[in-house]
Amino acid sequence: MTSILSSALLRCAPDSELSQTMFPPPPKFIPERDLPDLSGKIIFITGGNAGCGYQTVKELLLKNAKVYSAARSVEKAQIAADQLKRDIGKSPILIQLDLGDLASVKRAALDFLSKEDRLDVLFNNAGVMMPPSDQLTTQNFDLQFGTNVLGHYYLTMLLLPALKRSLTVNGKKARIVNLSSSGHSFAPGDGIDWSVLKESPERTAKVKEWGPSKIPGRGAWRLYGISKIGNIMLTHLFNRYYHDFINSYSVHPGGISTELQRFGSINQLWAGIMPEAENAVGAYIIPWARIGKADPRSDNEELQEQLRAYLEEQIRPFENTLE
Repeated sequence: MTSILSSALLRCAPDSELSQTMFPPPPKFIPERDLPDLSGKIIFITGGNAGCGYQTVKELLLKNAKVYSAARSVEKAQIAADQLKRDIGKSPILIQLDLGDLASVKRAALDFLSKEDRLDVLFNNAGVMMPPSDQLTTQNFDLQFGTNVLGHYYLTMLLLPALKRSLTVNGKKARIVNLSSSGHSFAPGDGIDWSVLKESPERTAKVKEWGPSKIPGRGAWRLYGISKIGNIMLTHLFNRYYHDFINSYSVHPGGISTELQRFGSINQLWAGIMPEAENAVGAYIIPWARIGKADPRSDNEELQEQLRAYLEEQIRPFENTLE
């Protein structure tokens, strides 16, 4: 999150949301102190080489988890892993993953599944925020939606067998944590404008109509909002369709540009690991490790189902490919 987003929320968000997210009380949950020993746990995190993803990996390793850290840049991921090795004597297993390329998503999932038959926690942490509105993924989707929503959805679908296996082995449901943002409130209309999700003349016209991206609530801000409300909808979909072996959560990491990196990891570590989170399945977790209230548009089950149908249609061409 950036100071730009924080100032935008100060102008645009309801007072109740501001009190929940912009000025939270000090955290009661301290990962270094409160996380249990994670020996034997297998965890996969996207975007684990930077920001709160890096800190999440560090906290998990300190508690003896086996961590797979997936990142687009192998070079940057290796630098981060080497730093962890120097700092704490442990490092994650690296997987190359470009969430903006569905073929890369499939390769990454197959790489993991060739090494493990079980996955206990999946942190869908990586994301793109506020690139130029004309930037697209390899398959010509809006870069923010294609990375933050479509890429993570496909990855999760491919990893479902390993997530299901976790219940068999551990007797407890696997967990999925989806990184959202208070910026989901910038989504236009009912939450998703289908015309802007993929390259087309209609998309170009609509983005131009929305105007300069620097104005909060317009341009890339609306595209960002679509992707982040989409992350919350994924949480509801995963819980609805796979509730027999998965508990899923969405989290707002906080205004981490003005906080220590470790604060940005608090919410997702609590949702992904702590026993207390079993009483808050499907919740939108806000700073710090508290249950918040997301934009009510994210609760629209009809829209969630439309999103699921759209995502399934997009990944179908990759189902029978060799890689």
